[in-house]
Amino acid sequence: MNRTYDVLIIGGGPAGLSTAFICHKQGLSYLVLESGKAVFQGIANTYPQGKLVYASKPKDAPEPFLVEELRPPDKPVTVESYLQYVQHFVQHENLNVQTEVAFEDIRDERDGLTVITSKGNFKGKKVVLSFGSNIPRELSVYGDAKMVAKNVDDPSKYVGVRALVIGGGNTAADVVIAILKAKREANDSHSVYWAHISEKFDVNKETAQRLGEEILLGGNIRLLPGATPRIGEVDDEGVDRLVIRINEFKQADGIDLYHAMSFPMQNVIACIGSQGPVPIFDKLGIQTIACTSGVCNIAKEGDRLVLLTAEFESTRKGVYVIGGAISPSFMKIAAGSIQEEKHPNLIYTAVNDASHVVEAIKKSLGK
Repeated sequence: MNRTYDVLIIGGGPAGLSTAFICHKQGLSYLVLESGKAVFQGIANTYPQGKLVYASKPKDAPEPFLVEELRPPDKPVTVESYLQYVQHFVQHENLNVQTEVAFEDIRDERDGLTVITSKGNFKGKKVVLSFGSNIPRELSVYGDAKMVAKNVDDPSKYVGVRALVIGGGNTAADVVIAILKAKREANDSHSVYWAHISEKFDVNKETAQRLGEEILLGGNIRLLPGATPRIGEVDDEGVDRLVIRINEFKQADGIDLYHAMSFPMQNVIACIGSQGPVPIFDKLGIQTIACTSGVCNIAKEGDRLVLLTAEFESTRKGVYVIGGAISPSFMKIAAGSIQEEKHPNLIYTAVNDASHVVEAIKKSLGK
């Protein structure tokens, strides 16, 4: 049966789960579509191991946490503990969540909206975009390189192969260290290649020290500074591969020579950071406004901010945007004028956005 939900929720972070929980309590049918392997995947990917999670709340915020069940404890706990609590909460409340579903587009229908995903189409009367701000970048290469991993959940998968890690920061360094350690413990001498588009790798002192210790213990690492991913291809045996250019030699006759390496994509991890949601807003036809001098106090001049009503509805009718996707500020339509609205990227803000948006959706649906 092709079911139509009252609310389709894109993203299973604090804003998405809060929306789901409130819908669940108030009798609205809903479905959360999360691209990661589990809820709160964005926090899991961006918080360093052991980092503490705080119940932060802006000093000038008049409201308490409106979804107390997702409020972090007053005594800070590690991100791992908080994520474990959230997983139990989802199971205990039996929230309707589908994971490993990649969001692609929204299509207008006569009776609502259709969300197009990697796992098929879903119909809803309203759509809430709650995918946060840390949207993984794609490798800018010709061909299909989208199956390249963005992080490492199991370093042992790279034991017995030559792995390629792309990116020059602390996240890439942490991945390199984890794979080197797994290889060392398994007596695997295959190299870990670490490539960065810049000539300089930029990691903090503590990370550099841990990397140095792993190398001293026998870690086999090959640095590839100034290397550029160029193309995704399929070899004669049907294996998806990524070609990365190591050197470029300009010649007088105009024919350039390149030194490149080709890795199976299943051996590649691209720690190349994240991007904001503006490209997704553009694709969906959701209006944004560029900041100009004298208009924006929080965003920088030239930054594009999404345009929303006071109820968080976008210029795409029936599509709401909340949480990290609209932080640190957005353009708010209020009393016939448009002004920049401060919006801290906090669990508190995401949770309370959800409460206000469900209230607005209920009113719109006449429930």
